[in-house]
Amino acid sequence: MVVLKLPDIGEGIAEGEIVRYLVSEGDDVEKYQSLVEVMTVKVNIEIPSPVKGRVLRILAKPGQVLKVGEPFIEIQSDEYVEERTVEKASAASPPPPQQPSQKPSVTATPAVKKLARDLGVDISQVAGTGPGGRITEEDVRRAAAVQETRIPIKGLRRMIAEKLVTARSRTALVTVFEEVNAEELVKLRDELRSHPKGRELKMTYMPLIMKAIVETVKKYPVMNGWIDDERNEIVLPRSVNIGFAVDTAEGLLVPNVKNVESKDVWTLALEVEELAEKARQGKLSLEDVRGGTISISNYGALGSLSGTPLINYPEIAVVGVGRIEKKPVVRNGAVVVGDVMQLATTIDHRAVDGGTMSGFVLELKRNLENIKRVIGEV
Repeated sequence: MVVLKLPDIGEGIAEGEIVRYLVSEGDDVEKYQSLVEVMTVKVNIEIPSPVKGRVLRILAKPGQVLKVGEPFIEIQSDEYVEERTVEKASAASPPPPQQPSQKPSVTATPAVKKLARDLGVDISQVAGTGPGGRITEEDVRRAAAVQETRIPIKGLRRMIAEKLVTARSRTALVTVFEEVNAEELVKLRDELRSHPKGRELKMTYMPLIMKAIVETVKKYPVMNGWIDDERNEIVLPRSVNIGFAVDTAEGLLVPNVKNVESKDVWTLALEVEELAEKARQGKLSLEDVRGGTISISNYGALGSLSGTPLINYPEIAVVGVGRIEKKPVVRNGAVVVGDVMQLATTIDHRAVDGGTMSGFVLELKRNLENIKRVIGEV
């Protein structure tokens, strides 16, 4: 017999939450057959069986969070498996099932019990103020007036919460704000949409912002990378792998486009669209979310004007862009109506000093305002 443990899949992932089992106790399984789907902080993964055999016991329940190395399933098999993957099963019998707790008795009339059901009140949790502790109609109505909805923080929401807390607690975050003249950005996006290639793609501002970031990190390469806290090192790769936030039904996911510096806007538009769709369908691979060097938080796509983006830890920087809106601006000494976009860049101050931060943001502003020069021929 072998006991399978949650494996170490790298990327600093120390735990995972059981989403669902793909087998049941008593099932025969083939070698490499997927056994369970596990949610990690980056992506969902399916863990395969390293052996052919039969499922004896499921050791962890859906929703349970396991640390790397903790067991989740027991399989009967004669095949040899490395100790780092599984552990010999104990001969001890499983612990006896726990007896369900008995609900406390409730003293209330049938009419009061019906009222509690109608109002969605758990009457066993209501303290009675009537004679002998009897629950009255007023007790139920009072409970209904103060009851609250409690939503468990689990699954992807728990993963997101933990990562955000880590980003706040282990970094020194500073946000720099700027206002961008977005007239050329809007004009170029519209031109690309009317281009024959643009009719086949969903051309958004995202590929243009990505190219502006690539141009900016050429001058400020320290912004493109991450901090390795274990080795106390700043890591600056040669490639620019830009992550972008995708709002899904389950929560926020951040896939990244690899080697943005070597791709044109058409390729970027296609990859952004494909990755966003994979995120919404819950089909991102670990490769889709690993290796990011800098990220974009496009809350403008959700209708927000401005915000304070939080870095995708352990990256050094994130660029936040708000919606583009028309407002009075001064151009050549005259007040005119212009397209304006709010820019917010959050940076880990441990890696970057104030002068570099300001220089990066101002250079990015210039590149966004002169995006045609950045993009070149399309």
